[in-house]
Amino acid sequence: MKPTVILVHGAWHNGAGFAQLQNELEALGFDSQTVELPSVGTADQTLGDMYGDAAVVRAAIDSINGDCVVLGHSYGGLAITQGAAGAANVRRLIYLTAFMLDAGETLYAACGSVDPEWWNVAADKTRLTANTPEHIFYNTCTPEVAGHASSQLRTQSLPAFNQPITEVAWKLIPSTYIICEQDNAIPVFAQEAMSGRASSVVRIDTDHSPFLSAPAELAELISRIATS
Repeated sequence: MKPTVILVHGAWHNGAGFAQLQNELEALGFDSQTVELPSVGTADQTLGDMYGDAAVVRAAIDSINGDCVVLGHSYGGLAITQGAAGAANVRRLIYLTAFMLDAGETLYAACGSVDPEWWNVAADKTRLTANTPEHIFYNTCTPEVAGHASSQLRTQSLPAFNQPITEVAWKLIPSTYIICEQDNAIPVFAQEAMSGRASSVVRIDTDHSPFLSAPAELAELISRIATS
């Protein structure tokens, strides 16, 4: 039986963004499910933190009756690293141009402890939005896809970026890192540095969001990884 694929979105995003990828995975015989990370929400919501995100991921893993593969996109890499630690039914972790951090490390430190130019940080320093997402996240998508995806982006908790990893799932669970060659959000050199921690590394010639720009190609890649 093929493992269930759990898809964990990144900062500013939500599970609905994986809809096309889920359709492609279903065509390949995979069940999949998404999560909604509490560190992401509307401008008027109280946002959760990274540890809350990890707890949501762990709850999804524990709900699966059988094996699963857990994919984390971008910031979602923190949630799967923290949340999947010690889970006996996780066959493999997949880091999709994701932050693959070790104990004590934070996303903000991984960014050089400097706000990227495209971060729009609120005055109270508790949340942020993303500027120019069409260029940063969706630069190989069609204009229509990029425009729609940008309109769906939400507000991200800033404190979540400063919370250190305390549990490290990839030290005990096999992992694959997918490098996205045309990513404008996480530079390729940074992806390559983090991918050195993974059990295996593959590459895809897309932007930061291949679940939108190349969903069929990404599904095929996930299928090969999940069944290897």
